[in-house]
Amino acid sequence: TGVICLPDLLERNRSTKPQRGLSLRERKTNVSGAFAVRERHAQSLRGKNVLVIDDVHTTGATLNECARALFNVGASKVYTLALARVTKDGI
Repeated sequence: TGVICLPDLLERNRSTKPQRGLSLRERKTNVSGAFAVRERHAQSLRGKNVLVIDDVHTTGATLNECARALFNVGASKVYTLALARVTKDGI
C-alpha cells in the first residue's frame, strides 16, 4: 500500500492515572503533555499526514494529546481511528 507503519512513533513521557472514572476536564489534565514523538521519527513527519489508531475512544483526550505532539513536530494533518467507542450509557 505504500503506507508506513510506525508502532513506536509516540511515547508516553510521564506516568498518568488511569482515565476510567475521570471527568472530561480531569482526563484532559491527566494526559496533558504526556505524549511525545520519538526523536528518531520527528524529522520524517514534517508536512506529512498521520493516522493514529487507538483501541477505545471515550472523550478524545488521549487522541487530542497525541495529535498535539504530532503537530508540534510539523505533521500536516492528523487523522484518528478508534476500534471502539464508549457512549454515555456505557454501551
